Amino acid sequence: MFASLSDRLTSTFKTLRGKGRLSPADVDATVRQIRLALLDADVSLPVVRAFTASVRERALGDEVSKALNPGQQVVKIVNEELVAILGGESRRLRLAKNPPTVIMLAGLQGAGKTTLAGKLGHWLKEQGHSPVLVAADLQRPNAVTQLQVNAERAGVAVFAPEPGNGVGDPVDVARRGVEHARNRGHDVVVVDTAGRLGVDADLMQQASDIRDAVQPDEVLFVLDAMIGQSAVDTAKQFDEGVSLTGVVMTKLDGDARGGAALSVVTVTGSPILFASTGEKLTDFEVFHPDRMAGRILDMGDVLTLIEQAEKAFDAEQTAKMADKLQRGDDFTLTDFLDQMQAVRKMGPLKNMLKMLPGMGDIKEQLEQFDERELDRVEAIVRSMTPAEREDLKLLNGSRRMRIAKGSGTQVSDVNGLVERFTQAQKMMRQMRNGGGMPGMPGMPGGMPGMGGVGPGKRGKKGKGKQQQRPSKGSRSGNPAKRAAEAAGLPAAPAQAPAGSSFGLGGQARGDQVDPSALPEGFRDAFGGR
Repeated sequence: MFASLSDRLTSTFKTLRGKGRLSPADVDATVRQIRLALLDADVSLPVVRAFTASVRERALGDEVSKALNPGQQVVKIVNEELVAILGGESRRLRLAKNPPTVIMLAGLQGAGKTTLAGKLGHWLKEQGHSPVLVAADLQRPNAVTQLQVNAERAGVAVFAPEPGNGVGDPVDVARRGVEHARNRGHDVVVVDTAGRLGVDADLMQQASDIRDAVQPDEVLFVLDAMIGQSAVDTAKQFDEGVSLTGVVMTKLDGDARGGAALSVVTVTGSPILFASTGEKLTDFEVFHPDRMAGRILDMGDVLTLIEQAEKAFDAEQTAKMADKLQRGDDFTLTDFLDQMQAVRKMGPLKNMLKMLPGMGDIKEQLEQFDERELDRVEAIVRSMTPAEREDLKLLNGSRRMRIAKGSGTQVSDVNGLVERFTQAQKMMRQMRNGGGMPGMPGMPGGMPGMGGVGPGKRGKKGKGKQQQRPSKGSRSGNPAKRAAEAAGLPAAPAQAPAGSSFGLGGQARGDQVDPSALPEGFRDAFGGR
């Protein structure tokens, strides 16, 4: 989703880099490319016109002409306008003051309403609610059975008094479902309604009758992100028929151009509340316009990545790992296996990498990445004994051959994994002992090919003199250190200058960081409170 739009916009902005001033011709050319990119993405023509007019007006104004970097300022303007047409600020569900909160789902057949009902029920349960799903779609074959199965998978209650398949009154079922929730203590009711292949009078009348019967707090329009331009007309008709209060986008993991998401908010005036990004119950997230705009413009979505990591990683296990590294113990293959399993819970690795800023430049490499490589690595590690995972020195030739046969790989694959992991262990020891990040200019222990300057090595131009090692009898020029040497005491660790240690203001050694100087979310990892 949005891949084509993202590529065209980022390539357009590349032409603005390095320009100290933008002429009206430059702005017109940029706006024209943006217009073509939006139209190619199936964005509604009125939305495109309003969007490009606003971008052009702001790009020709003082905020760009007086900017130090006009190109970046134009990107900022486009980002802000994208956030605006996607709905501005995120909006949460409106919960009723007197439970139960009634949520009615409406949309065409095939948009994914029944599947979404299960996902929404699962999400509500995770938020601490007690939802019940009401099977009011009595027309589509097996719709009731599908909702029952989804409710069971989500671990939530379901109210399905009628078998469906054309039998029963959906308005009566919806009304009784709300009463059932009130009597059983459920605080949220999700009403799954019927759809059609197209909007017709019977569909809208039934949806309107259900709305009048249950008086919903939210009427959510379930929109298939892959239907393109027709999404605008469909959304308009549902808005006129049942007065939509929000939109839920489904199938955002598809390869459609995504114009529906950029059009529906402007057309209906209703914000996008949720997005469905896959087939699993957990492939469901709150929609954030600013984050989606960031993804489109290849600015990344680090906040969503962090939220997914918080769900996937066990807090107790993470704390144990932090304590282990703080004590100076080595990171072993057992630890690596645990971490890899947690990462894989977050979904495909390529999807996670796409959430990082600037990944659009290596999109082809990401698409070529084979997830099965992780399976092979896991198979190799699992073919080792617990002792071998803890101590790689035990891996002689015969053991490596046994591991290769057990994992269905070659000995060269085992050797490659061991070599890479050994290098990673050395790097982590160096960072823990205050050696700095390998490959960072001016820091000791630079890795080959990474631009780092190791101890005693010349810089790129070779003009600086090599530092001479002090002789055994030499004395430190630091009075405090010289006094410690005279007393036979170890020298106190040097304090890092203010603002060092990646801006945290901590000490130079990684195992001596002051926890109070860290952001709150990182303090537990360093033993702070």
